[in-house]
Amino acid sequence: MSRRADSLVEHVAELRRRPGTRRPVQRSVPVPGLAVTSAGVPADRTVDLDLDLESIPEGVVATGTLRFTWRGACRRCLGDVDGVTAVDLREVFEPRPTEGETWLLSGDELDLEPMVRETVLVHLPLAPLCDDACRGPAPDAFPALPADDAAGEAAEPARPPDPRWAALDQLDLG
Repeated sequence: MSRRADSLVEHVAELRRRPGTRRPVQRSVPVPGLAVTSAGVPADRTVDLDLDLESIPEGVVATGTLRFTWRGACRRCLGDVDGVTAVDLREVFEPRPTEGETWLLSGDELDLEPMVRETVLVHLPLAPLCDDACRGPAPDAFPALPADDAAGEAAEPARPPDPRWAALDQLDLG
């Protein structure tokens, strides 16, 4: 039986015949469509798996590391941010999985793709930061002005305060 080099399906019939046996799995595979709002795995990058599959009476346990490179936009300056994330895994695959706890083992085939997708998406940064010292855009160099001010026109005069809030001016909170 032939399979594509980038397949995430493992045939585990031989492994399941002898509980307690292990088999290493090492792959670098492209997994398209891995992104959240602020970061994602670039299409030209792969997800690297370094796992040991171990047969247990109820199914198969996958233990090891999943590693991927991601790219996003800095939450402060909006510049490009690149990072690498490594995640330690210990996941159970069984014929009747418990939702949110174990994964499906379909006969003698173990599909790692759903586990890989979920792990990567959960570990992508939601608000990446290019550097801890990033101060964001430079307000002196790039002032945020109304369009009229930027064109050199006079700004509209300040509006008088709303009389409904005037009572708040009398409060002394100090």
